Amino acid sequence: MTSQTATATAPTAPAHDLLDTHPPASHDLAAIAPALLGGRELALAPVTAATWQAVSQTFIGFLWLVTLGTVAMVLIPTGVGLVPALGIGIPLLVVTLVAARGFARAEIARLRAQTGAVIPPADARRANRPGWWAAFVAPLFDSRAWAATGYAALSVLTASLAFALVIGLGAGGLAGIASPVYGTGPVIEEWAGRSPVAITVVLVLLGLGALWLSALAAQAAALLQVRMGRAMLGRTRAAQRLAAADAAREQAEVRVAHVEKTRILVVDAADDERRRIERDLHDGAQQRLVALGVELGAARRRTPEDPQAAADALAYAHKEVQETLAELRDLVRGIHPAVLTDRGLDAALSALAARSPIPVTVQTPDDDSLTRCGAAAQAAAYFVVAEALTNVAKHAYATSARIVVGCTDQRLRLVVHDDGRGGARATPGSGLDGLRGRVAALDGTFELVSPEGAGTSLTVVIPCAS
Repeated sequence: MTSQTATATAPTAPAHDLLDTHPPASHDLAAIAPALLGGRELALAPVTAATWQAVSQTFIGFLWLVTLGTVAMVLIPTGVGLVPALGIGIPLLVVTLVAARGFARAEIARLRAQTGAVIPPADARRANRPGWWAAFVAPLFDSRAWAATGYAALSVLTASLAFALVIGLGAGGLAGIASPVYGTGPVIEEWAGRSPVAITVVLVLLGLGALWLSALAAQAAALLQVRMGRAMLGRTRAAQRLAAADAAREQAEVRVAHVEKTRILVVDAADDERRRIERDLHDGAQQRLVALGVELGAARRRTPEDPQAAADALAYAHKEVQETLAELRDLVRGIHPAVLTDRGLDAALSALAARSPIPVTVQTPDDDSLTRCGAAAQAAAYFVVAEALTNVAKHAYATSARIVVGCTDQRLRLVVHDDGRGGARATPGSGLDGLRGRVAALDGTFELVSPEGAGTSLTVVIPCAS
């Protein structure tokens, strides 16, 4: 069993990492340090997942940042001091700044793993002139590399302070809570001048308070570290705006290419439609009108001699007039059905189903959502159903068909399914291919699935704003 799927979709721009490097501080506050907002998160601060993530960040950040920050604080001044000595410090600065780039990427990954904060890394500065020397010294003019070294140096202070607060408050809090186990001791009792029970209660309460302060300090330290990372390690606002502009330009170029392609498809479809109308008029209505004129002329000549022959000719002419009018109605309906304009898509689809030689079930929404779709979208849906039912009647050998139409998320979705022999294909120049071009011109999707021996399913989705 084989199947064929033909799709015509509106293009989308290539995916870009356009995450906001500088989201509002409230966003990071809610995600990283929710206890600072108060409420339930504050009450449960020592046991929430955000606190444990922040404590982990504090421990690992202290070991990682103090080590590398100290190295940066040594190498950068050393390199700068050696520059006057025949430029010996330049290679040291270049190596340090290149390493700072790697540190920035590693720190961004660490912050994401431990806090969930996503910081798009800044792009490295490229040489503005050709040649090996320009490429070699390019890191010296990379402002984000310098910012990364500043981040490492500043983090020595912030990480050390956070570590001291979290460890000091946390250890003191645990000691106070555990005081009923090991007792208060005679020195504290004599100094406080109170009973051991009272002193124990006070120590437990102080311990609980210290634990809460330790949790708040850990979350605040994690928040500070993330905000520093966004400011000093991520993209600058200018770089972010430039990236967004590049993405918008690429999307516009793709859109223009899509419009040019669909315009050609629409023009070809319009030409085919005009040729069909011309052929139908020439082979149908025009030939019948010519024959009608001949019959009426013959009837006029025979009237005095043979009234019966003239009456038969008039009866034949009357029949030809009726058939010609029926053909003209079908032709006009193929251009744009009046029922679609007068009564809407629901009634128009029901009329198509009623004229089909095989049983057709039409399922439409109970509300008036179809009326909110644009006229172009409704017309496209009508002609899709008309062409699909014509193909079913001529080629599918089906016993029944089903039409399902609905409007959700400002999109008109249409499915036509039959239980015929399958194998339908939207070959170039075919009616289905013309429908595909019509749908693509409206930024819609056209999917034809028709496995051999398993029926045909045609799914079309069209934006309602079309």
